Amino acid sequence: MIDSNANILLIYTGGTIGMIENPVTFALESFDFVHLKNHFPEIDKFNFNVDSIVFEPPIDSSGISPDHWQRLLKMIEDNYDQYDGFVILHGTDTMAFTASALSFMIENLTKPIVLTGAQLPIGKLRTDAKENLITAIEIAADKDNIGQPIVPEVCIFFQNYLLRGNRTVKVNADNFSAFKSFNYPYLAKSGIQIRYERSAILQPNFDKKPRFHYLVDTNIIILKLFPGITPAVVEAILGAPGIKAVILETFGSGNAPKLEWFIDLIRNAVKKGIIIVNVTQCAVGCVEMQRYETGNELLKAGVIGGFDMTLEATLAKLMYLIGHKYEVSEIKVRMRVPLVGELTRPEDRENEKLYF
Repeated sequence: MIDSNANILLIYTGGTIGMIENPVTFALESFDFVHLKNHFPEIDKFNFNVDSIVFEPPIDSSGISPDHWQRLLKMIEDNYDQYDGFVILHGTDTMAFTASALSFMIENLTKPIVLTGAQLPIGKLRTDAKENLITAIEIAADKDNIGQPIVPEVCIFFQNYLLRGNRTVKVNADNFSAFKSFNYPYLAKSGIQIRYERSAILQPNFDKKPRFHYLVDTNIIILKLFPGITPAVVEAILGAPGIKAVILETFGSGNAPKLEWFIDLIRNAVKKGIIIVNVTQCAVGCVEMQRYETGNELLKAGVIGGFDMTLEATLAKLMYLIGHKYEVSEIKVRMRVPLVGELTRPEDRENEKLYF
């Protein structure tokens, strides 16, 4: 039920949705929010209030950094009590990173934050921008029969599907269906009506206020395994100055080469206090290091299993936990449990039948 008295804040950060085509080079270039509004007169037809804030200058999503996440967070915190929901217009390339980061940076979120964008600029005839934007705004304004927001979490709406932000990855650069949530059900599907999967949506404590966390630490590196990886490569990555955590992208259910030099390098890094989290390169599935001997060697070396977390969520979670100065032992515990619905452990996955 859309509240006719709702107040929604639209935050425009940039991205393809508001770009314009250069008539000479035909390249897409950043424009301004006035251009977007000129091609979106429907914004004035909602039966509730929609205000807007604009990043100055607009940011291409490939240039998004934790500084921008902090700016977004400040905009949301400063306006939290005045609005019922928030819609963030964002470039698609790093949308899943931003959604994941915001999900950890806001504790006990009690209002919808919906990120959306487009694969084609809003001025294009066949654009997907209008449908994405209109439905995202409606979802942000939707409330249940007792007046509570239906989706009080950070999510992404794209091409008819509402997905949990920290469960989402970009999978396609050419099609309108750009995002998938492989390891968790969609939160809603839009058609003639918007149908919500209520059992999949997080429920906060509506009697408590949210807390906004600004501290992040970017001293994290990603090590993606591949056949033929050399000791020099692994040693250079694990020995990078100032590194506090490594995301290890492994094969299958968390497997790595059973090579003595590799396990030794991993074990030595862990002994130095570097946090190493194991995530799979597979789109669907879960890290279970005890399943095979190769994965079990990593477990014995002190590597943490990332279960079914996306790379984006793993990165954001580590940035958040390290930024808030948790002890290494505490971080290892918190990485293994869901804080904001970002992971499902194998035993819970089987019991709840969350996978398609």
